Amino acid sequence: MDFAFPMPTSDGEWLAWSAAAITVFFGLVLLFAPRLSFRVLRLETAAGHPEAVSEARATIAGFYLGVGLCAILLAQPFIYMTLGVCWLLTAFGRIISMLSDRGGTIYNWASLLVACALAALPLAFVFGFVP
Repeated sequence: MDFAFPMPTSDGEWLAWSAAAITVFFGLVLLFAPRLSFRVLRLETAAGHPEAVSEARATIAGFYLGVGLCAILLAQPFIYMTLGVCWLLTAFGRIISMLSDRGGTIYNWASLLVACALAALPLAFVFGFVP
């Protein structure tokens, strides 16, 4: 059994692949530059607790890299659907936070738009809106 890197062949597949590549990029930044990532995400770590940096590297980066790389390397519709649903739930969580925590800031609105776009790209391909 030979393994070949599956390159996207249609416009819709390129959209889904692009969302996966952006997700992998976010994961790599979180893995190798967690403190920079925290500044961008507007988070702070508590002094004397390196566990927070570990969470960025392990939990957040691990999921971004895992889902993104699987989508890129396997190029299967259900994995693209998983990627899209993950970003859709990220957007949903952002909306809940904006409503419950009075978080209607420019940053949250911009992050919501990014999450919605990254959800729409693979889901548009999977559901056949973009062939």
